[in-house]
Amino acid sequence: MNNKVNIAIDAMGGENAPKKIIDGIELSLKENKENFFKLYGNKDQLNVLINKKPEINNYCEIIHTENYIKDEESPLTAAKKSKSTSMWQSIESQKNDKSQITLSAGNTGALFLLSKLILNMVDGVEKPALAGLWPNKMGMNVVLDLGANIKCTDKNLIDFSYMGAALHKALYPEIEPKIALLNVGLEEIKGSEAVKKAYQHLKESNKNDFKFHGFIEGNHIMDGNVNVIVTDGFTGNIALKTAEGTANFITKNLRKSLNKFSILLSHKSLKQFKDKLDPRKYNGAIFLGLQGSIVKSHGSTDAIGFANSINVCHKIVKANLLEKIKSHLFTVDD
Repeated sequence: MNNKVNIAIDAMGGENAPKKIIDGIELSLKENKENFFKLYGNKDQLNVLINKKPEINNYCEIIHTENYIKDEESPLTAAKKSKSTSMWQSIESQKNDKSQITLSAGNTGALFLLSKLILNMVDGVEKPALAGLWPNKMGMNVVLDLGANIKCTDKNLIDFSYMGAALHKALYPEIEPKIALLNVGLEEIKGSEAVKKAYQHLKESNKNDFKFHGFIEGNHIMDGNVNVIVTDGFTGNIALKTAEGTANFITKNLRKSLNKFSILLSHKSLKQFKDKLDPRKYNGAIFLGLQGSIVKSHGSTDAIGFANSINVCHKIVKANLLEKIKSHLFTVDD
């Protein structure tokens, strides 16, 4: 177990938990047996599920918790009972060196608040960011912030750029990070003051950890010319939800518009297209800027999506993401 990645899981968070969590672990172990899971939640419910899958028993430890945070609870309400919950204790396990990363499909607002309370910020970072994976024509984008911070200063956007580059390098070490700021146009005079100031800093930066490509507009996010896209949480969240809705609309209506004969002829292409837009493949958003690693699985995803978020956790730990972020941030204020 000493050589394994120790993942603390809030086993009661998200829809269809804890069954989804156990099924996701089972799927992940078929691909990678280098993880060990510390499951925080109701021991009776978890034991029933694990006893049906004896092949995963040696990879799991159950830590009983009396309570869990419901999806509909406000972050402040959740914080009042937090220390007895599966979410709190799974995060705190990092602080106590019992795990290397925390994964939860639970209440996003509560997870964000508790993570900040327990783990504190990386020195020099003013705000944490929520980063997600977003497909493009060439591979994969890292996009941040996706909703943690409605308003951002130029310092925040600069920090997000450096952290986003570190994350992309951790997940895809063979690909050079290429950063762009999401904006309403490509000209240097366009955009808010914060965006324009961040642009000037990144343009003049001498860092060799990434290439800065300037501004990008929303209709070019998936072109593949860049792979780290930075914006404030208000814009990022709207862009993400718009993209998710558009992808869902296309996949649902494309089949309706084709007759049976054309579907048979294009079955392989349709399957490849559908797989490309399958959100489960990109499940696992990451809180960046904290003195610890937190991955947020989509609450409504299934076992396949949860297994993919486990894979994200494994890559983050193996790549030593936190140290990469600290080294990237070293020259931000120089």
